[in-house]
Amino acid sequence: MMKLSFWQKNSEKIRNFVIILVLFLITSPILVGYVWLILRSFSEDLVNGFVPTKLTLKNWRFLWQEIKGYPNIWQTTLNTALLALGVMGIEVLITSLGGYALSRYDFPGRSSMMKFILALHAFPAISLMTAVFYLLWTLRLLDTLWGVILLKASLEVPWGTWIMKGFYDGIPWELEWAGLVDGYSRFEVWRKILLPLVKPGIAVTAIFAFLSGWSEFVFVNTFIFSQNLWTLSKYVKGFIGDYRFADYGLVTAVGLFYMIPTIIFFFFVSKHMIKLTIGGVKG
Repeated sequence: MMKLSFWQKNSEKIRNFVIILVLFLITSPILVGYVWLILRSFSEDLVNGFVPTKLTLKNWRFLWQEIKGYPNIWQTTLNTALLALGVMGIEVLITSLGGYALSRYDFPGRSSMMKFILALHAFPAISLMTAVFYLLWTLRLLDTLWGVILLKASLEVPWGTWIMKGFYDGIPWELEWAGLVDGYSRFEVWRKILLPLVKPGIAVTAIFAFLSGWSEFVFVNTFIFSQNLWTLSKYVKGFIGDYRFADYGLVTAVGLFYMIPTIIFFFFVSKHMIKLTIGGVKG
């Protein structure tokens, strides 16, 4: 029998090692950045950039006292949560209905509408700033959380509708016909039969909508002026954008505080994100 060489015997292990090494090299700058962020937020200073001189909670003082010239952190956090939940609620409601209509109803222009929906999501929101400003001003929604919520949700709905359509496409028509035969209306079929079956799709849409709302900065920075309506993204920008402010310990602590809720949220709902492939995308 022919003897196998070392490379042939261990080809699978070598391949896995190379993949892990490449992934480590790619992610190491990001990991180093997070380590530095955590160390700096809990220390007075860092020697050589990474060695803490003295551990302290002083950088986290914004949690129990207001920083001069900045709004209360808890009011700001509440505003951010309201923005994220508002975007999530509107998007889930509209996309769960819109996705069903595109999947189940055959109406004139259906194919063109689906292409138009994708085009809307791909359209750069930054190019709409002037028009949106006048629209919000006319509707008296400028400098309000509701204005930003409606704007952000409207831009996220096209993508969510397309995703929900994919999940509805994966449900056999026989289930819907059985409901109609039993005397259900189309709305009852949707609510009682189809809606429970597309819960993974609703979860995925809700997750991305919440994270999109939580991390929103451009619209908040452009259309929110009152400090009592700031969100965390604008709060962080206030520290970074002021060239006279040099307390990097406080800046890193605020940035870490901004990240913590999204990390916790992600760990709780990450299993639903894997189910995105269940829905597929059908024409």
